[in-house]
Amino acid sequence: MEISKLKKALIEQKNMNLSGNLYHKTQIDFAYNSNHIEGSTITPDETSSIYDTGTILTSSNKVIVLKDATETKNHFTLFKYMLDTIDEKLSEDMIKKFHFILKDGTLTDSEKEWFNVGEYKKKKNFVGDITTSLPKNVSKDMKELLNWYNKISKKSFEDIIEFHVRFERIHPFQDGNGRVGRMIMFRECLNNDIMPFYIEDRNKDFYIRGIKEYQLHNEKGYLIDTCLNSQDNYEKLVNYFLEDEK
Repeated sequence: MEISKLKKALIEQKNMNLSGNLYHKTQIDFAYNSNHIEGSTITPDETSSIYDTGTILTSSNKVIVLKDATETKNHFTLFKYMLDTIDEKLSEDMIKKFHFILKDGTLTDSEKEWFNVGEYKKKKNFVGDITTSLPKNVSKDMKELLNWYNKISKKSFEDIIEFHVRFERIHPFQDGNGRVGRMIMFRECLNNDIMPFYIEDRNKDFYIRGIKEYQLHNEKGYLIDTCLNSQDNYEKLVNYFLEDEK
């Protein structure tokens, strides 16, 4: 599959606003999996309902967490914005915009002044036993990361994963780093003639272990294998929808 064909198809289908195609399926699966990795309570069927109708069809005894529903809707908007700006250079402003779109209107988060939606964190955070960048160092660390990345003329699959690991180590935002980081991975693969992918929730434990092993011991194999598996799975979906199209 030529990635240029995939890129063109996703953009065209986004603009057509029709259901039942690769763009539609990618939106629902990506949003469900990436949010569920972070603890969202929204099910696949509810994700589809939010995308298709803007409503949630659920069992009568389930309490819907408004934040989870809003972040599901926001993830759809974020994916669309990612494609709208696909040909622009990856920058701090773009990454901040990604965060703003994801977290905007999530009530408990966006109403907290210190949460800083769309801007870098004001308070220290951590991931497991990984020490992240201090708030005062985030801007410098992000500039250094982007300077390193944007100097690579032909970015490889491994370069994109390296960026993701470094981004997650910085953890520039108060929350939402994983989802923003995974959206960047999808974007950068699509932009560098590499089959894109999203991490499936069923691979969550392998993904988390992979990042930890990469960051703590420079053991890259676990994360790369997990990403390759997810890439293979998305390629099967792409081929199902596009392999017979001219």
